[in-house]
Amino acid sequence: MTLPAKKPGSVTVGTRRAFALLLLALSENKVLGTGPNGELPTPPSGFGLSDDEARRVREMQATAAIVMHYGGNDWSQAQVAGLRTQFAELGIEVVAVTDAGFDAEQQVADIDGVLQLKPDLVVSIPTDPVATAAAYQRLADAGVKLVFMDNVPRGFRPGEQYVSAVSADNFGNGMVSAHLMAEALGGHGAIGLVYHEADFFVTSQRCDAFCNTIAEQYPGIEIVAREGISGPDFAADGEDAAAAMLARHSDIAGIWAVWDVPAEGVMAAARKLDRRDLVITTVDLGLNVALEIARGGLVFGLAAQRPFDQGVSEAELAAYGLLGKHAPAYVSLPALPVSKLSLLEAWESVYHKPPPAELVQAAT
Repeated sequence: MTLPAKKPGSVTVGTRRAFALLLLALSENKVLGTGPNGELPTPPSGFGLSDDEARRVREMQATAAIVMHYGGNDWSQAQVAGLRTQFAELGIEVVAVTDAGFDAEQQVADIDGVLQLKPDLVVSIPTDPVATAAAYQRLADAGVKLVFMDNVPRGFRPGEQYVSAVSADNFGNGMVSAHLMAEALGGHGAIGLVYHEADFFVTSQRCDAFCNTIAEQYPGIEIVAREGISGPDFAADGEDAAAAMLARHSDIAGIWAVWDVPAEGVMAAARKLDRRDLVITTVDLGLNVALEIARGGLVFGLAAQRPFDQGVSEAELAAYGLLGKHAPAYVSLPALPVSKLSLLEAWESVYHKPPPAELVQAAT
């Protein structure tokens, strides 16, 4: 990613150097955050199956279920695609894919339904680390090997109730999105924050990183408003949150949204209020925010996760569980900074397929 030209008297040389060093670290696949229990991260290059181990897994003819918190966005669909691709490579049959719609009670019902199918493996992202814990324990008690995405049930420990957990480097994602906000504002201005108020490890981590980066490196930027959202309609929640803070603080120059769907709501609120000058940064490369970046609109840039690759890693770690092989407790993939200049290349990195025609057209 190419840094924008420095504006006279704006972001200091020191803070621009800090961003350059962050980009260098990410280009070297360094991960800046830790796992849900404070575990040091292992990169995907730090584990893998030998040809003989992969053959043994294929001979097992195992089955797997994928239990999602929500399946209706680009991130979830890419994660499932990565899982299906690697499971197929390992001869593991996917017998169920569920979508809880961000509802913990529904996810408990989904888990109990999956248990009746007697899968060997379950890969899942818990909607709530407390409300779903007993249901996941029932899977573990039945001998199902568990791999978690992003969030881990409260009290669960790797190597005991589950094999491993996988996520993006959400601390790095928060840092990247903070630096992008500062770049767009020239290091000065009032901003608002739309955060996820649920007990969810990765979204809390990226929010903490964003706030810490702004506070420590950009004294000319002040967070003057914070609005929590809980869903399940995160776009509508994001719109309401942005409208409320813009009504209270007419001087807000930028709003950070915790991921791309709330950011879509922030975009809608800004347009209704004719705030075409508002700067938005976020996390996750969804199509709608990607189109906004391509058109030079409200979204200046974002930090992308790599959901397809996360899915591939989760499937391989599930195979570790089948083999009884010791697995790293926490696997994390580095953040990917995305701006207009790197947008199309980033899309291919994130989704492992060419960008859609409408995005190509908007970007060229």
